[in-house]
Amino acid sequence: YFPTKEDLVYWRLESFEDELLATVRDRAPGESPLAAFGRFVLVQRGLLASDDPGARERLTAMTRMIVESPALLAREREVFAAYTASLAALIASEPGSGSDVEAWVAANAMIGAHRALVDHARSRIVAGAAPKTVAREVRARGRAALALLERGLGGYAVAR
Repeated sequence: YFPTKEDLVYWRLESFEDELLATVRDRAPGESPLAAFGRFVLVQRGLLASDDPGARERLTAMTRMIVESPALLAREREVFAAYTASLAALIASEPGSGSDVEAWVAANAMIGAHRALVDHARSRIVAGAAPKTVAREVRARGRAALALLERGLGGYAVAR
């Protein structure tokens, strides 16, 4: 049972959020939330990582359905907002995280990087790029985005 039609598309995102939060929460001493986030977000998942011969067609069809649906895009914004709030709350609860404003800014920056990677992947998929090519591009752009964030957030809320 899915409460909304949009949940038919996004039902796996709850486990994505749980895994993301666990990665940040359970990071090693000396590791920043950003470093843990980076490890998590650079892992290829789903159809983008699939070797199934039909994955490209399914990925393209799913991507087109999402980008052409205002309702799905609105639901996705809600999901990303929830991710941001959960990540901010987790970071704010940790020693050395500073104020809730700092935690909110850090979480928004991290989730913003993830959203940018999702948008890039979608634009390339719709343009007809092969999933393996898109996966390489996403990793490269992800590393660059994380390096940019590292300059500001690298020493923030390091685990003890």
